Amino acid sequence: MSFFFFLALPLLLSSPPPLNSYPYDTSYRIDCGGQTNFTNRFNETWLSDRFFTGGSTSPVAETHLFQQQQEQTLRFFPISFGKKNCYIVNVPTGRYYIRTFTVYDNYDGKLHSPSFDVSVEGTLVFSWRSPWGDDVSRTGAYSDLFAFVKDGEADICFYSIATDPPVIGSLEVVQIDPLSYDSSTTGNNLILINYGRLTCGSDLLGAGFTNDTDLFGRAWQSDAEFRTGNLNSVKVIQTRRNVLGTNQRPNYFPMHLYQTAVTVVGGGALEYELSVDAKLDYLVWFHFAEIDTSVTAAGQRVFDVFINQRNVSRIDIFKHVGSFAAFNWHYIVKNLNTTYLRVKLVPVVGSPLISGLENYAMVPRDLATVPEQVTAMRALKESLKVPDRMGWNGDPCAPSNWDAWEGVTCHPNKDKSALVVSQIDLGSQGLKGYISEQIGLLTNLVSLNLSSNSLGGTIPSQLGQKSLTRLDLSNNLLSGPIPDGLSASSLQLVLLNDNQLEGQVPEELYSIGVHGGAIERGSNDYDFALPQDLISLSAKRNRYQRQKSLMLLEMETQNANGFPSSNSR
Repeated sequence: MSFFFFLALPLLLSSPPPLNSYPYDTSYRIDCGGQTNFTNRFNETWLSDRFFTGGSTSPVAETHLFQQQQEQTLRFFPISFGKKNCYIVNVPTGRYYIRTFTVYDNYDGKLHSPSFDVSVEGTLVFSWRSPWGDDVSRTGAYSDLFAFVKDGEADICFYSIATDPPVIGSLEVVQIDPLSYDSSTTGNNLILINYGRLTCGSDLLGAGFTNDTDLFGRAWQSDAEFRTGNLNSVKVIQTRRNVLGTNQRPNYFPMHLYQTAVTVVGGGALEYELSVDAKLDYLVWFHFAEIDTSVTAAGQRVFDVFINQRNVSRIDIFKHVGSFAAFNWHYIVKNLNTTYLRVKLVPVVGSPLISGLENYAMVPRDLATVPEQVTAMRALKESLKVPDRMGWNGDPCAPSNWDAWEGVTCHPNKDKSALVVSQIDLGSQGLKGYISEQIGLLTNLVSLNLSSNSLGGTIPSQLGQKSLTRLDLSNNLLSGPIPDGLSASSLQLVLLNDNQLEGQVPEELYSIGVHGGAIERGSNDYDFALPQDLISLSAKRNRYQRQKSLMLLEMETQNANGFPSSNSR
């Protein structure tokens, strides 16, 4: 996937108007790699780097190219911190504007811009592939989107391609009106990714760049480079008069957006072309205001809107709202099959006029891991002391485009509404903690391998899911009894040798390999023999890397061929 980027532009001296009428006060502006908090010339507060799961920091190579302080440092995520790393920001449930600044600028001296993906709320949103364009690689680019946060955590995650370290220069998370951009119709399960946000007849305006405050934090690019057709006929119109209907719920579009416009002279059409990705739906938002004082009645300026040669609407601004009032209208382009989106305003009466244009890819949210299982996996990460190199960050299973956490296998649940954890394979990973009781929340767990580590404590009584068929806890430092809860599972293979277990063996486990009613512990080994066929089976599972001979509890029946199969993966 390729995505639309804003190029960074110099800072302009100014201060924003008061925000007394804006009801949302949750916003985080994070200077990734920055060491101190600061307030910029627009009275925006930037925080020192925080909320990250790992990585290292660096200044850009050419700080003199970046006039904004938050653009001069970055955080990068070496592969030693795992393939997946995140910023996890605690926020109230709601809708958010999320903007990233991504820059390379040869900070590492390797002349190799990295390849990596970015996800928001478990959904792939941005893809960076080496080599980047020279301008973007050196001066950086802004990317932004709108997304709902449902669980109180805004997750922005980075996934390394090959061994390249992902990078980020700054991160902004700003709460916005939940009804903005017609979400009451489109729903909360779409992420709107910016593929073009244009102000017509004006230079760049918006948060962080000018004093024309946008309450959502949006930045608006000049439309000039996106115009096509007869450029000589384009005329810019500007006004200083107030425009009604601006800075209002639910979209809070800024007044300055409507105080400039472009039209044409000589009866021609206005044309724009935006780059897009095929096979996605797009939400196209049009902004109009009749700021030409020569238009005094309905019917004096009428034009048709064409999108990719299809006539989608007829617009008469004055008829809708009169003069010097904001009018916006939107249209959804379904399953676009081209890599461009062409907008053409064709005159019917008078000349067409437009103040702004936005284009958003409507990306469905990916499936997420069942919340209870996220809780369990995070508890296991802490209790097992999973090392950073394994990248256990963010959602354990999402995005589905990426691999799950290292050593973890996931699949959709029965109704395909969420993802669940089915296997955990962490044999020989140097784990030194214990098994959290929260593991009982993994109700779809089929196979668990924690063998050949240094795990202490007891086997949790909650480890008895009916789904569990294979359990390997051998070669650890586990103590205490075998919990009765294991009897309720569907275990077909149990490996518990080379621990410090004691006490009675639950009767229900006899049929899967226990002979006798008590565990006799000798020199760190169980006194039970392993049928030859099972020795062969275990040997095939070389990922366990057991250093001692594997000891399986002997089957009560002597027919080894009748033992339930446990295929190697």
